[in-house]
This record gives sequence, C-alpha cells and structure tokens, in this order.
Amino acid sequence: MRAVHQTEVAGLQLLNRGKVRDIYAVGDDHLLLVASDRISAFDVVLPNPIPGKGIILTQLSIFWFELLAGVTDNHIVETDVMAMPDPIPANADVLRGRSLLVKRAAVHPAECIARGFLLGSGWKDYQKTGAVCGIELPDGLKKNHRFDPPLFTPSTKAEQGEHDENISFEALVATVGQDLADELRDKTLAVFHTARNHARERGVIICDTKFEWGAIGGKTILVDEVLTPDSSRFWRKEDADSALPDGNPPSYDKQVVRDWLETQPWDKTAPGPELPAEVAATARGRYIEIYERIAGGSVPHLD
Repeated sequence: MRAVHQTEVAGLQLLNRGKVRDIYAVGDDHLLLVASDRISAFDVVLPNPIPGKGIILTQLSIFWFELLAGVTDNHIVETDVMAMPDPIPANADVLRGRSLLVKRAAVHPAECIARGFLLGSGWKDYQKTGAVCGIELPDGLKKNHRFDPPLFTPSTKAEQGEHDENISFEALVATVGQDLADELRDKTLAVFHTARNHARERGVIICDTKFEWGAIGGKTILVDEVLTPDSSRFWRKEDADSALPDGNPPSYDKQVVRDWLETQPWDKTAPGPELPAEVAATARGRYIEIYERIAGGSVPHLD
C-alpha cells in the first residue's frame, strides 16, 4: 500500500505536524488527529515512512480506548471519517483508518510512564545511579528484572528534535502540584494494570508504556495514542517465558528500528539514516502481529 508521509486537508487549519501525527482544528472544541506513516526514533523523524503504520497505530489505540473506557474517560468523539464533519469525508481516501476526531483538552506537561520491567532508559539510569527516576532500587538487579508492582516514572515532553528526559516524582509534583501528580500516577498505574492483564491473556507482555493525560472542565482524561508499538515495549509471552530471567526476548514494537540505528554511524540528530527495506518490513510485521494478538483480529482498513 502507498505510504502516507504527511497529510494536507483542504479547509482545515493545520495546528501541528508532530513526529507522527498531523493535528487539525475542527471548530473551536475538537481536533482531527491523523497518524501518518512516519516513524521516529531517539526523537528524530526518519526519512522513509512505513506503509500502513499510522492505520495500525490508530486502530490499536481505538481498541484500547474502548477496552479502558471503564477505567478512565478519554477524548474520543468519532472514529469513522464518513461520520465526521465536512470537509473530512471528502478526504476519506487518505484519512480512513488513521484519523480520530477528539475533544480539545489541556494536555498535562509530562509523559506518564508505567514500567513493568527494568529495561530501556530505566536500565541505563539504574546502571549509572542505582535508581530509576529517583526511585532507589536494590543493588545487583539484572536487565529485564520484573517490577511487581510496576513503577510510575514520569518524563518531560520533548519538542521535535529534542529528547525526553526522565524526572523524579518530586519534580513532577513541583511542575503540576501534589494532587494532580498523585492522580496522574494512580490513573497511569490503573490503566496499565488493566491493559497488562488483557494483553497477557492474548500472549503479549507489555514491558512498559507511556501515556498522555489532559483535562477538560477540570476532569483528567486519557489523550493521544494508547499502548501502541510506538509508545510501548511488547514481548510475545512465549519468547519471554523461554528467555527470562537472563536472556533478552525480541521486542515486538519499534525496538527493531532502534537496534538497527544503534549500529549506524549516527549522532542521533536530524536527519536520521534511511531504514533498509528489510528493517522497515520487520517493524511493520511486528506492529501487525501485536495488533492481531491484542485485538483478536486483522487490522481494519489495512489494504
């Protein structure tokens, strides 16, 4: 299928073109979020997109938003482009399957990360300091140590071309206040608990993930994307069972892209290197498999 690197919707004001999403104003109270096929790593958008990636991300987010509706409210208004206001239906050939009509929310200034295992930036922090985001941990832990209960570890939200930075819970409190920091922590861990249990029943381990939260009328709601291979690390349960505690199960997310980039002579600044076709195909295949396992069917609109 044809890759969508970026979108142009005549008649709608483009508010922002992020690492992956194009965001349009729809009246005063709503936004159109369009997931392109762009892929970013180390906070840099890579030159070549992965065909259909935006559809997979959007459809998986829709599945999670619906599953988690009993845990928290979210910003979704409509998922069918033909039921959205004009001029969106006229652009259905590009927007179908990759677009969400959502309520405008005041987004809180932090990424809210739930960690079920010691890996990624958490593992790097632990090796340097013996702690993760200011949470002191016992000496001698190995990579992929399981946290039970999971950890809540916030980070800053990077602008494009910059890098997220892990921060302590105390730093989050200093930014948003004690009451909201407590609420963000509790909601993040509650959502992670429900999602982790569902995924495990479908043969998927959610290692860690990041959420974004916003507010409408003083009420905190879940926004942006949810538990996708762009915002999470996944293992297949059978791989984790055979590899842990000492091995490294293959990740079914964009880690395959990060791993390839780590072998390249690249300083992690834009522009990034172009992905080889086989790496892009592997990443796409893993995105599709995670969707099919978690949602229990094929990806809608993925021709």
